[in-house]
Amino acid sequence: MTDRDLEQGFIEVVALDPALGSILEAYGQPHARTRPQGFESLLKIIVQQQVSLASAAAIWDRLATGLQTVMPERVLAHDIEALRGFGLSLPKARYAHALARAVASGELSFDMLAGQDDETAIEALVAVKGIGRWTAEIYLLTALQRPDMWPAADIALMASAQDVKGLPSRPNAKEMVTLAESWRPWRTFAARLLWHHYRHTRGRAVPA
Repeated sequence: MTDRDLEQGFIEVVALDPALGSILEAYGQPHARTRPQGFESLLKIIVQQQVSLASAAAIWDRLATGLQTVMPERVLAHDIEALRGFGLSLPKARYAHALARAVASGELSFDMLAGQDDETAIEALVAVKGIGRWTAEIYLLTALQRPDMWPAADIALMASAQDVKGLPSRPNAKEMVTLAESWRPWRTFAARLLWHHYRHTRGRAVPA
């Protein structure tokens, strides 16, 4: 996704909801934050599940150092206890093995994901143990750069949506889905703007 694509996406979504334009006015356009496609990026998103990104970064550094090369074969060369020794929790060590097996066996193909429509790709990802919808959506948004991803269960997006839309309480995931309907087919750009707001108002890292 080029800078021009980003700029156009923000123009489109702000035209649908001028409230989002206040973020651009206050903080400027977010920079493109992308991840390379493939195993390493997806495993890193799994590591980031349900922990702060600062904690995830520390865990990832230990894991990457322990594996030496982040590849399915290297993950499978270590048992669960070894992966835990690299900083993974027991569930995430098991998820890492499940992902590595799925990729090594061909059950999950990153080339195929790239050519699939959004929902088909999400279904293929969530079929792997340990990958939920949030993880799949973050992968599609950041690695495949799909323009209409909306990780409705993301806490930072919930907090920013409450701020920007002036809601009386933080919306839940179901309410977030409804809230974003009017932003189709540019929900990725709404998410990037709301994360941008969160970074500036909370001073915390976000996944994209």
